[in-house]
Amino acid sequence: MKFIGIVGTNSDQSTNRALLQFMSKHFIETAEIEVCEIKDFPAFNEPKDKTAPKGIQELSDKINEADGVIISTPEYDHSIPAALKSLIEWLSYTTRPLIDKPVMIVGASHGSLGSSRAQAHLRQILDAPELKARIMPGSEFLLGHSLQAFDEEGELIYPERVTELEECFEEFCLFVSMTNQLVKDHRFKTEQNRKFTWEQLADGGEK
Repeated sequence: MKFIGIVGTNSDQSTNRALLQFMSKHFIETAEIEVCEIKDFPAFNEPKDKTAPKGIQELSDKINEADGVIISTPEYDHSIPAALKSLIEWLSYTTRPLIDKPVMIVGASHGSLGSSRAQAHLRQILDAPELKARIMPGSEFLLGHSLQAFDEEGELIYPERVTELEECFEEFCLFVSMTNQLVKDHRFKTEQNRKFTWEQLADGGEK
């Protein structure tokens, strides 16, 4: 399997980046995880031609070609970072690669609660009509006290958290297999979702 791991922050010093890099190494025998940055992307500005900037178009193409997406988000003021929200707005407004794409949400936080509220908010966002991602239900990985969680080689030092992450990732791989088969059997609905507009909804549907 091939997954795209999105570092959900523009911070240069992020334990969410460290978490995805650990996953990329730890699960190398099961899947290829390409860790992608968002820190150089421009803020969303709703261009009239609905064309994505080059970097976002390239990320969108990678998402389209991948079997699934893993988003690692910190928690800022009970929500996701502005940089991650901006990326999602670009994707929903332009290329819409997340429609019917399996998504796993993980998160690391300096505090004790992990990124639980940010993850819950991200789930709500990804269910919007222009996104409609297939989010793995009933499972979330929250890494609290993340500044102390990795050694100098980038290894997650808590065995019980490694076991928990392994179980979540195994579930996600199974979820990806089932979801992609379901989507393959209903490709027409996916294409219809990509054509959704609020103007169409206001007009009472497609004429």
